[in-house]
Amino acid sequence: MSYLLAIVILLIILFVGLKPKKTPKTFPLKSIIVPEHWHQRLLQNVLFYKKLTKEEQTLFKAKMVRFLEATTIEAIHFELEELDKILIAASAVIPVFRFPNWNYCNLTNVLIYPDYFDEDLQFNSKTKGRNIAGLVGTGRFENHMILSRKALHHGFSNKTDKGNTGIHEFIHLLDKADGVIDGIPNALLDKQYTIPYLQLVHKKMEEINKDKSDIRNYGGTSQTEFLAVAGEYFFERPKLLKRKHPELYEMLESCFVR
Repeated sequence: MSYLLAIVILLIILFVGLKPKKTPKTFPLKSIIVPEHWHQRLLQNVLFYKKLTKEEQTLFKAKMVRFLEATTIEAIHFELEELDKILIAASAVIPVFRFPNWNYCNLTNVLIYPDYFDEDLQFNSKTKGRNIAGLVGTGRFENHMILSRKALHHGFSNKTDKGNTGIHEFIHLLDKADGVIDGIPNALLDKQYTIPYLQLVHKKMEEINKDKSDIRNYGGTSQTEFLAVAGEYFFERPKLLKRKHPELYEMLESCFVR
């Protein structure tokens, strides 16, 4: 009798173990409720969004909502406006828009300062050396991003300068997805392309430093900054980048377009 009981218990254990586990409920991005007036605000301020199809625009807005639900945005010494949040969320979505599922697991908070700031995070108008537009935090600011509101808005208002501070900093976060910001986007780039990518990067950096390139000078300071600067160019002026730097365009396309 005890032998039969043991067999029954064993069968129950096996049945429970083999039974598929329930997966948590997920809600399709397209089912997310988005404020209707966002559409016009995005059309007016975000060129990347304006170029998308209607279906893609719907998806873009849904991804913005999901980002804002997962991230705390805090204004420092000024009152946060809706457009500030819209531009931050758009900056976050643009680099990963073509990725089916992406969450910034290395970001919890975005601190937005009213103006540019220095290395000590001082932004008073009397402070010298206020030239930092944004940064990805480390140490006590781990999982934080700090942005200049002035730089954030300028990046979207100027549609011809190939630069965008918000996009720049979120590309740094993508670079950091493998644990280190080193200019090698391991989370985006297939391993077999790493060496060709680095060879191209240093070639382009040399051109920048010899004043033989239209890529922003800051991209010549390190391969880390090159990735972010070239990424800004890729999203802000893709046709121009493709015409002037076709090899670099193809490499970045392989990173950001899946």
